[in-house]
Amino acid sequence: MTARSATLIGLTAILMWSLLSVLTVATGKIPAFQLAAMTFAIGALVAFASFLFRPSAFGALKQPLVAWVVGVGGLFGYHALYFLALRFAPPAEAGLLNYLWPLLIVLFSSLLPGERLAPHHIIGALLGLAGTVLLFAGNTGSFAAGQIPGLAAAFVAAFVWAAYSVMSRKLKAVPTDAVAGFCLATALLAALVHAMVEKTAWPETIGQWLAVIALGVGPVGAAFFVWDIGMKRGDIRVLGAASYATPLLSTLFLILAGFAQPTATIAIAAILIAGGGLIAAKDMVLRKRL
Repeated sequence: MTARSATLIGLTAILMWSLLSVLTVATGKIPAFQLAAMTFAIGALVAFASFLFRPSAFGALKQPLVAWVVGVGGLFGYHALYFLALRFAPPAEAGLLNYLWPLLIVLFSSLLPGERLAPHHIIGALLGLAGTVLLFAGNTGSFAAGQIPGLAAAFVAAFVWAAYSVMSRKLKAVPTDAVAGFCLATALLAALVHAMVEKTAWPETIGQWLAVIALGVGPVGAAFFVWDIGMKRGDIRVLGAASYATPLLSTLFLILAGFAQPTATIAIAAILIAGGGLIAAKDMVLRKRL
């Protein structure tokens, strides 16, 4: 698999994560950790089902402790912190702080052996950040002292996801099939937290059940596998900068579903984020033309 192919595969994770908001809204009033437990379990079960046709894939679960710490710590740690942020801080401010992770991935990539951070990578990431700030700007406001823990959780979550993504590159020898085990462990931990702090609420309609299944198969399932491929074999700097398209595409899907209204701010944010992504991906685009 070429680096360009792996990058394109990794980009599909961004598209799937863009559906996270609209599908989550469609699931109804399911508590956050219960929804995480259900969807991560679905993602793991789908992966394990594919193992039945590839029995050798079960061997991928036998990995060093450090791989499990990074894998489970990244998946569960990030989502636990993000749910905590949404519980104690306004969604817009929490989302803005959380979306520092694409820029952090671009910056952290310079610490990897053989990776070089060029000016256009940084410019692309900063344009994406500017577009994201603009996207959230209309919804932000003052915050109370009681919201500081939530804001701090969102900030730390950004570092956790960026670290998980970049360290995946360091653990390149760990096969992507191992993500199935990480998802299952994350589902069990989320179920444990749910049992301790939440009241169970099941989906009430067929549509809500379908939304839960779609979440488990896509944004909380397949997305982590293709992201792992992109991080380990693709251009990590391009993927980091392109990740700023996630909140924009998420907003566009919400508009299409009737949960949000189109504005000039969204259009300008789209130009900044798309431009930043193209600038960051300059090397890959030029390589294709050559």
